Amino acid sequence: YFISSAFPSFSLYLSPPLSLSHAVYIHQGHEKEALNLMASYLPKDSANSSPYAEGGGLYAIGLIHANHGLKVMDYLANELRSNTSEIVCHGACLGLGLAAMGTANYDIYDLLKENLMTRDDAVVGEAAGLAMGLVMIGNKSTDSLEDMLNYARDTQHEKIQRGLALGISMLWYGQMDEADILIEELCRDKDPLLRRSGMFTVAMAYCGSGNNGAIRRLLHVAVSDVDNDVRRAAVTGLGFILFRNPEQCPHVVSLLSESFNAHVRCGAAMALGISCAGTGNKEALAVIDPLLKDSIPFVQQAAQIASAMILIQHTEAMNSRVAGFRQHYAKVSADKLEDSLSKFGAILAQGIIDAGGRNVTISLQSRTGHMSMKTAVGLLVFCQFWYWFPFCHFLSLAFTPTAAIGLNSDLKMPKLTFRSNAKPSLYAYPPPLEEEKKKEREKVATAVLSVTAKAKARKKAAGSESMDVETSGDKKEASSDKMDTASTTQTASEPEENRSEDLETTSGKPTGEDMEVEDEAKAEGGEEGGEKKKQEKEAGGEGEGKEKEKTEPEPDFQILSNPARVLPQQLNVLSWDESDRYRPLKPITVGGILMLKNSDSEAPEDLIEPLKVTVPGRDEDEGPEPSPPEPFEWSEDM
Repeated sequence: YFISSAFPSFSLYLSPPLSLSHAVYIHQGHEKEALNLMASYLPKDSANSSPYAEGGGLYAIGLIHANHGLKVMDYLANELRSNTSEIVCHGACLGLGLAAMGTANYDIYDLLKENLMTRDDAVVGEAAGLAMGLVMIGNKSTDSLEDMLNYARDTQHEKIQRGLALGISMLWYGQMDEADILIEELCRDKDPLLRRSGMFTVAMAYCGSGNNGAIRRLLHVAVSDVDNDVRRAAVTGLGFILFRNPEQCPHVVSLLSESFNAHVRCGAAMALGISCAGTGNKEALAVIDPLLKDSIPFVQQAAQIASAMILIQHTEAMNSRVAGFRQHYAKVSADKLEDSLSKFGAILAQGIIDAGGRNVTISLQSRTGHMSMKTAVGLLVFCQFWYWFPFCHFLSLAFTPTAAIGLNSDLKMPKLTFRSNAKPSLYAYPPPLEEEKKKEREKVATAVLSVTAKAKARKKAAGSESMDVETSGDKKEASSDKMDTASTTQTASEPEENRSEDLETTSGKPTGEDMEVEDEAKAEGGEEGGEKKKQEKEAGGEGEGKEKEKTEPEPDFQILSNPARVLPQQLNVLSWDESDRYRPLKPITVGGILMLKNSDSEAPEDLIEPLKVTVPGRDEDEGPEPSPPEPFEWSEDM
């Protein structure tokens, strides 16, 4: 969803799988037709197939079926066994780990472990290490921990260590105190990659707990460790621990946001984005403001992404800062002189703030207050786009739709309405962007002075006289000379006043050319004047229409039809029409899927018919095939 229109083309320069797997945002959860939709990108027995396209396609299949992929697990496992290309296997490992997330399926785990240890390939090993953690998330299996930790210490590939660092932390998701022994061991390790794994483990084990001991440990590492990546991971982990108390996070990281270390400032921004996601917290935005103008590009990138996560699904009526941040994203992404990291952050921010067509939000807890494992995993891996850009797509796991959908006992949607007791503009969609119209410059008629026209006329007259003089004889020349001398003496004898009067009269009487120029200028001026008057009238009419619209008072409520887009803040003002035949079985303020009780079961129900969507790669049902024409004989004379 969240990728803007400029992102797919931009992504081609980052990594080939990225330009393909962005399709998952459109088709996420569309499980029935997933294989048909991605058929052109999945592995085939063809010499023209691209390994990057195939790897990206398998990665996309995993994202579409994340956490509920029993139907595609066998398909992805077979592709992983049969392919030898490291790029295709990389995508297959990620897809298989996502599809089998949280299943603790040991067959899948052993297959991933085999690809990790027998190949000893850096590209495949990174994905396999992460996928092993996804499959066994929250399992705290000691055997799995021993396998992953020992191999992370033995391997020389940094990529494999990075993947295993994430996988180890996921084993202890939500285990809190039970992970303390492992955390202590990892934090004292000499290898910075394993110390970073310790920071991730603290974030996952104490996610949403607000535990003071965990916060104290992360703060200590953030200011004392010698490795910048470890310090950044420690500060980012604060966001996971404090997401249940988002107002507390700005106070904790405010001093860290002013650190001399750019990696610490980057982590502070991401921590605010994770803990305050969707809240519009003004204190968090105040901490982020200076980071948007930071001298380090990757700090600007983190600040832009974090601000978009905080302001997701917020309108200008809810938060006056929204318009300013949107303008900043557009300015940075369009500026050719900006650093590529900063521009990439602005492009991601534009997509995040308008994610899912502005119909989804980011929340680490459900409507009932339970922690969302899927969202926690998505945000943790999303932060690793620092090392591999296609990890950005894990953010799709963190998106939660904001809607109220009423269903009857047959799980069908009846036609009914909700009442939102707030002004429609408060929770309305932001207006679409408008292209700036270039103002056409009006043509100005060139001014022609009468003096220049008069000089041209004199030159023409002088030229004609010279031609006559050349053809005439000596006698005519003499007579003309006498006439000229007589005329000159006559003009010389005239007083100055008469000469000035003659000049005025001659200048006042335009020549033929002067008259033509003036007539054209008048005609052009008349046309322009008429056009201007028309434009003024039209503008005046539009202005009057707008004034009339403004004078009309905005209603204090809004009627929403089932299913309806309802923001989390809007749930508090949502009410039910008591005269309706349907009654929700749980409070309507919870939102989401609302099961309805029909008080008049005998009367026929008015149901909403589902829309038919054309699926690419699938033949449409066009009804019975028409019968062939009757037999006939062909002749040229027909």
